[in-house]
Amino acid sequence: MSSDEAHYPPVDPVQVGLRGRCPRCGEGALYDGLLSVKPKCGVCGLDNGFADAGDGPAVFGIMIIGFLVVGFALWLEVNYSPALWVHLTLWIPLSTVLTLVFLRIAKGVLIALQFRNKAAEGAIDRG
Repeated sequence: MSSDEAHYPPVDPVQVGLRGRCPRCGEGALYDGLLSVKPKCGVCGLDNGFADAGDGPAVFGIMIIGFLVVGFALWLEVNYSPALWVHLTLWIPLSTVLTLVFLRIAKGVLIALQFRNKAAEGAIDRG
């Protein structure tokens, strides 16, 4: 018997994406490090070869975090006019941390949704 016949209860893609867990079992770790996806789940053995988040999380991250950081930086400048070094020491680390956290969460949710909806690369039927 070479095929996997185990049945797993459905998991919520948002919950497993937020926690960085396997989209099939919800228990194993999805990431091997900060943003690199493990080749295989350590608990259920799911092959993560299907997982390709592409540029989606990065684009959403640039738009959302860029909007927030620029908005708060402008507010700070208009209301308090701090020195340039205050802006640099405040917004560069905050942007970096928020971007990495958002990328990890968005990538996990997108991979979980790909698994749940059985998303695959498109193919042209020339039949």
